[in-house]
Amino acid sequence: MSITKEQVLEALKNVDDPDLKKDLVTLGMIHDLNVEGKNVSFTVMLTTPACPMKEMIHKACVNAILHFVDKEATVNVKMSATVSASQKSGPLLPKVKNIIAVASGKGGVGKSTIASNLALALAKQGASVGLVDADIYGPSQTIMFDVVHEKPMIKDVNGVNKIVPVESYGVKLLSIGFFADTSQAIVWRGPMAVKALTQLFSDADWGELDYMIIDLPPGTGDIHLSLVGSIPLNGVVIVSTPQNIALADAQKGIGMFQLPQINVPILGIVENMAYFTPAELPNNKYYIFGKGGAKALAEKLDVPLLGEIPLVQSICEAGDAGRPAVMQDNTPQALAFMQLASNVAQQVSIVNANKKQEVLN
Repeated sequence: MSITKEQVLEALKNVDDPDLKKDLVTLGMIHDLNVEGKNVSFTVMLTTPACPMKEMIHKACVNAILHFVDKEATVNVKMSATVSASQKSGPLLPKVKNIIAVASGKGGVGKSTIASNLALALAKQGASVGLVDADIYGPSQTIMFDVVHEKPMIKDVNGVNKIVPVESYGVKLLSIGFFADTSQAIVWRGPMAVKALTQLFSDADWGELDYMIIDLPPGTGDIHLSLVGSIPLNGVVIVSTPQNIALADAQKGIGMFQLPQINVPILGIVENMAYFTPAELPNNKYYIFGKGGAKALAEKLDVPLLGEIPLVQSICEAGDAGRPAVMQDNTPQALAFMQLASNVAQQVSIVNANKKQEVLN
């Protein structure tokens, strides 16, 4: 007896997206369904190419057809993705689907390292990504992406001159470092710094992006408040190290973004320098700065712990050499950054789904 499309769709209603808490059919994630006899094929359109639940969803779909329709069916499931978009995309960046800020309560915790590797990890997982180095007083992304000597081009877009971001390793990049002498300190008052930062968004031709990552300055101040007021952020990633003083500052940073007048979703906390792993003992972990601090803070504030990044010398060396550590395929640090990217993309999808549901309600 032949299988019908109706039977397949009814069976797939038993497969839920683990993050969005609804079945794949209701969410409109089943595409190109084709049934010939006992041969069933379809595409599951995920909300991000970095979905960490991809294999689990694939297996659940196959099992649903075999269990609810026909145990002799041949099931071919293709997993694809189209990145979900924020409900708040505005006129400033209309072609950018999601904007994620990377922030820290204090300097020296590796925020820029996290931002660069997060951007590149998302790009490696199939997303189109841009990175804005908004650390006005200490721009470093030009070094981390080996583009110190590059200069952005200018092109005419509908009669308006626009800056063309520099591309490195598949990531589009703009930094104040492109427009200032690297040997000179950038000494600007707040309004001038804010104006310069705004131009990196408003005067640039970013094109279509799945994710834009913004590397914020450390602390809380004019740059953060101005950015939130003009850029429709999907959420913020908070970077900390395990020490109590860093965690205390991270909590202050989270508190700022949760203020009613700001109200930016906290995507989660990243614990950088979480443990030390010597190159000659890759399976050993030494918690030299303390253990579990970020996890405890995440639980206290009811936000996700997005990742624990090891303290490895090659991460620093990779940044200095202009080749981010996530490119060191299959190393512990690269795998940690790839998992971080998957977790961030997952949280962005959840935030977007919740906002869409609020609009529908």
